Amino acid sequence: MAAMTGTGKVVLVTGASSGIGEATARRLAADGHRVYLGARRTDRLEELAGQITAESGTAAYQRLDVTSAEDVRAFVAAARERFGRVDVMVNNAGVMPLSPLEALKVDEWDRMLDVNVRGVLYGIAAALPVMTEQGGGHIVNTASVGAYEVSHSAAVYCATKFAVRAISEGLRQESAGDIRVSLISPGVTESELADSISDESAREAMKTYRSVAIPASAIADAIAYAIGQPAEVDVNEIVVRPAASAQ
Repeated sequence: MAAMTGTGKVVLVTGASSGIGEATARRLAADGHRVYLGARRTDRLEELAGQITAESGTAAYQRLDVTSAEDVRAFVAAARERFGRVDVMVNNAGVMPLSPLEALKVDEWDRMLDVNVRGVLYGIAAALPVMTEQGGGHIVNTASVGAYEVSHSAAVYCATKFAVRAISEGLRQESAGDIRVSLISPGVTESELADSISDESAREAMKTYRSVAIPASAIADAIAYAIGQPAEVDVNEIVVRPAASAQ
């Protein structure tokens, strides 16, 4: 996991093994930032970090389970030890096993709460003290258009994203002047999220919904934009939808 000497900010990305997380890591590394990647699938992280360094970027990685507060603390501590500071924490890891409430998939509800809500809170809890100590930082949380409206078979998923939006706004109000906070809310985007849908009706409906999906790089561009603003500018919320989508 040797990393090359780089410039720019030190950016931590959770859920970096695929989809938006992977695209974000690639885009930010190309912009000159040093990226520290976390996810459970270390084989993919190793490959991604290798590709980034081969292209003259700076990347390192560590296995990360965002449902473990101890794991997230260790992830942030390792990044700080390696690069000397933590400038940006991108809380991107998420799951989306959609189903109607009447299907009573309680285990899947619990999983969404653990990853989508607790994972974000654990990321904030681990990064915030470091950023406060160093005099500033930037928390970027990935939500969804589901943070603004509820759709069929997505009640619990949307609830978790409403929660991420509320948490982000609360942190922004509490941290005014010190810590920047950005909420990035993608519409339907190319990713592996839909692969976790076990409910047949929800899976079928998702096929039509995803027909207009935009590339993950579009969301990475939005994250890069928020991070790239001057210190006195705080981009609070960005919603990115396919032009052909009503939702």
